[in-house]
Amino acid sequence: MIKVVFLATPDIAVKSLQELCKNEDFDVCAVITQPDRPKGRGNKLTPPPVKVCANENGIACYQTEKISKDENLIEKLKEINPDFLVTFAFGQILSQKVLDIPKISTVNLHASLLPKYRGANPIQRCIYNGDCETGITTMITVLALDAGDICETDKIEITENMTDIELKEMISDKSPKLICSTLKGLYNGSLVPIKQCEEGVTIAPKFTKEDGLIDWSKTAKEIHNQVRSMVDFPTAYTFFNGKMLKIIETEIIDKTGIDKVPKISTVTKQGIEVVTKQGSLLIKRVKPESKGVMSAFDFANGAKIKAGMQFGE
Repeated sequence: MIKVVFLATPDIAVKSLQELCKNEDFDVCAVITQPDRPKGRGNKLTPPPVKVCANENGIACYQTEKISKDENLIEKLKEINPDFLVTFAFGQILSQKVLDIPKISTVNLHASLLPKYRGANPIQRCIYNGDCETGITTMITVLALDAGDICETDKIEITENMTDIELKEMISDKSPKLICSTLKGLYNGSLVPIKQCEEGVTIAPKFTKEDGLIDWSKTAKEIHNQVRSMVDFPTAYTFFNGKMLKIIETEIIDKTGIDKVPKISTVTKQGIEVVTKQGSLLIKRVKPESKGVMSAFDFANGAKIKAGMQFGE
């Protein structure tokens, strides 16, 4: 059996861990994850999804703030003597001392087609930039950020209205097969990693709350991409009558219309139509300040929105 230690934290990695646990070719010796964190309105201490999965499968789970400085955990990993360390959205940088532990290598599953979108936020950034394609890459982990040799890739089409949440779920579904294939290939020698090309390297930093503010001088396509890339966090937002209005769902309904002063053109049961400097955008769902998510039509009725009005004020 192939001995694996799995290092991950969020829910996107859970299906990959489940597959490794049930696959008879693998022995998941331990799981390493982040500490429990406060979550929700009550700030209740909540375990990472990967820890929950490890406990359900009877796998020893170790939590650490910084594995590169955790000498006790490093010694424990040396005792386990795994063939592979596998990382997937772990959230920590590994030191060379940690990378040297596995007998074969440390393999990272990254949610983009490297070398594009190295870094912490590849899923949201590719949608924000309007890409039509992304994917998953397994790579040999090195000290440089997501710069190791590429093992295997799996391409994913990004459709016009796909959100960051939908893409994350698709990557979660496709990842188990890819990581199992990569580990087996490296273990039996049938897979030879290829040096990663340095041309076309881009970095994908995390979004901040400030990144969610909509600039209505942009095109309908740019605003639509912003909205659908930020459903999970931080959520795109604007202001109306001095109050924050989060924009949850939009749709491009015209790609050619032009208006020098972007404004609301009409309100229908389908939503609020905004004409931009290029194209028209239909706002379908919103979340007003201190209220729940609602249809844009219902919000428009309550706020008495009329044609000619503008967002951002």
